[in-house]
Amino acid sequence: MAHRSVHPTRSALALAACALLPLAAQAQGQTTVTVTGRSLGGAGVAGFGNVPLASAPLQASLFSGQQLGDAGVTSIGGLTRLDASLGDAYNAEGYWSILSARGYTLDNRANYRRDGLPINAETAIALDNKERLELLKGTSGIQAGTSAPGGVVDLVVKRPNGTMRSARIEAREAGSLLAAVDLGQRFGVDGAFGLRLNAAHERLRPQVRGTDGQRSLWALAADWQAGVDTLLQAEVESSRQTQPSVAGFSMLGDAVPDARAVDPRINLNRQPWGQPVVMSGNTASLRWQQRLAAGWQFTAHAMAQRLKSDDRTAFPYGVYDESYDCPQWCDRYAPDGSFSYWQYVSDNERRKSDAIELALKGSAITAGITHQLQVGVLGTRYRGRFQDQVFDLAIDPSGSGVGSGRIDGTLDTLPAAGYVDANTNRDERSTEWFVRDAMRLGERWQLWAGLRHTRLQRDSVRTSPADDGPAEDGLRVTRYDQRVTVPWLALAHEFRPGTMVYASWGQGLETEVAPNRARYSNRGQALPALKSRQFELGLKHSSDTFDAALTLFDIDRPQAADIGTCGLADSCLRAIDGSARHRGAEAQATLRDGAWQWRASLMLLDAERRGSAQAGVNGQRPVNVPEATLRLGTEYRIGAVPGLALQANLAAEGNRVVLPYDPSVRIPGWARLDLGARWRQEWGATTLVWRVGVDNATDRRAWKESPYQFGHVYLYPLAPRTWRASVQASY
Repeated sequence: MAHRSVHPTRSALALAACALLPLAAQAQGQTTVTVTGRSLGGAGVAGFGNVPLASAPLQASLFSGQQLGDAGVTSIGGLTRLDASLGDAYNAEGYWSILSARGYTLDNRANYRRDGLPINAETAIALDNKERLELLKGTSGIQAGTSAPGGVVDLVVKRPNGTMRSARIEAREAGSLLAAVDLGQRFGVDGAFGLRLNAAHERLRPQVRGTDGQRSLWALAADWQAGVDTLLQAEVESSRQTQPSVAGFSMLGDAVPDARAVDPRINLNRQPWGQPVVMSGNTASLRWQQRLAAGWQFTAHAMAQRLKSDDRTAFPYGVYDESYDCPQWCDRYAPDGSFSYWQYVSDNERRKSDAIELALKGSAITAGITHQLQVGVLGTRYRGRFQDQVFDLAIDPSGSGVGSGRIDGTLDTLPAAGYVDANTNRDERSTEWFVRDAMRLGERWQLWAGLRHTRLQRDSVRTSPADDGPAEDGLRVTRYDQRVTVPWLALAHEFRPGTMVYASWGQGLETEVAPNRARYSNRGQALPALKSRQFELGLKHSSDTFDAALTLFDIDRPQAADIGTCGLADSCLRAIDGSARHRGAEAQATLRDGAWQWRASLMLLDAERRGSAQAGVNGQRPVNVPEATLRLGTEYRIGAVPGLALQANLAAEGNRVVLPYDPSVRIPGWARLDLGARWRQEWGATTLVWRVGVDNATDRRAWKESPYQFGHVYLYPLAPRTWRASVQASY
């Protein structure tokens, strides 16, 4: 993972300092979030507009800017601190965030939205210009044409909202320093025009050694209230991050090492020839909302995203010899803590995504039943262009032999000879027609229904010819088309004001094609559409002081696998091999009691493989998925010091399986305590918000997650104790 180095940008720091001179800017007075979302009303990610979450037959969480700031969340991966249904899934420092929801790893190419439109999240996503993040849990067929089950994450962009001047400076232990500004203004007759500018620059100095970097962002949002019934919105964002990524530890032979004996500040991606990952992105959108007669509204929303990455790393991977053979420890490190270093270089990765949605929503009455209707069409296009990549064994310092590393990070190697392998270019197009209807059946009953018809077209071709098959198949060209319809249905009953029970059933969609390699007998062929299905039963309560939700869910997802010996030509079949079934219970609650506020989130999960034709697979719990996760948070406002609040957050998880074929190998469960304080200080026309926090206050040493990634065991430790402090000023 590498990049061209960017000199530290001082303009953002100067801009922040200037904004702070008039006693600067403050935290933006965002509404405090509750887990059930009552205070924040509806969630666009749910697909039913402004229907309050407390009244919707689904589970979603909303995370406001204030909540993210209090918890010290700076990336999407940080959401795992706030919701028990979310987990880490190869969530490495310096790389893009990868999450799991309800035990399923989310697809960075399909499970993320920006103001409701699909984006590619194979990049570092800045949160400085995001008003809030939204999470829809469960199968996502109601909102997405293709996506992994578990959940959909939506990033809601900050829009013009009156006059504001805000600036923030934040420092973290080890030397990270952030400066950011948020400026908004309305002008013109009756404030018809609005602008909002966000800019940020951060010097990255994490606790992990050898990961220094920097990132920057600027974003501008504008709107024009062209008339009483017409609103035009436009926004553009540009971001860049350059930082070495963090490589994981691993098993040592047949043993899981004791996390207390490992320094979490060591980064095994440290070699003299190592270079950072560079991720840059430009995104722009345009939205037109037109109010029509009889309360109907038409919306046209288009977005374009352009990503560029230089992905380079010194990659620890098993123990190999000079012939690229693995004598014994292929998917882990040797018992003595040694491993082979590989040099990975994939420069100039370019990902281009476009989306446009046309939608009509409004209400109608038929046969005495009130309908809240939405109909529309979403068209998307993705184009991924890559170059040949290097994935080659590093060289021993003597100039011959394999370059080896050690888990204490002390061994240096020479770069690889640079053997080049092909990459794969991809093109995808989809058209999704959808309809949603929320029907009121009397005073207490509601019926919700959705239908989404998706037409997919996907093509791929290698960047250079392959040498493991017939000449005519050298570029391994694939193409397939699929048409699939997925439904969603829910019935809700409000048996008293503020309390409802519901049951829902729905489907989600994924697609897969057999790799176009000689060992596959069905190479290049598309598998039947992988339709996941979910049943959910929920109870919700919402009042002025107490919000709660209890959910039982059952998700069954078809699983693709390689069947056969897979060593010789035509010896392997890529096929659907049973399913991964995740059943569980979620409980969420928020209590506001005078000066106290309490938040709790719990998930109990029973995940297993079913229906497989392979021996020893059925009944196994998937790797890197805990059976129990807990998030607890409290805030106490001190009456003697107006505006001062003390905070504490506890995160706890059960054990995780390490190997896909041996459930007895696990990492232990862990618990982490984070502490913080927020002081809101009024000074004339200026509001200052001071924050201080310490993450992992007890400096707990444990393995945070155990992803089995790229056919290899990796172990990531909890970050060590880290202090952070910030001041935000607004007027």
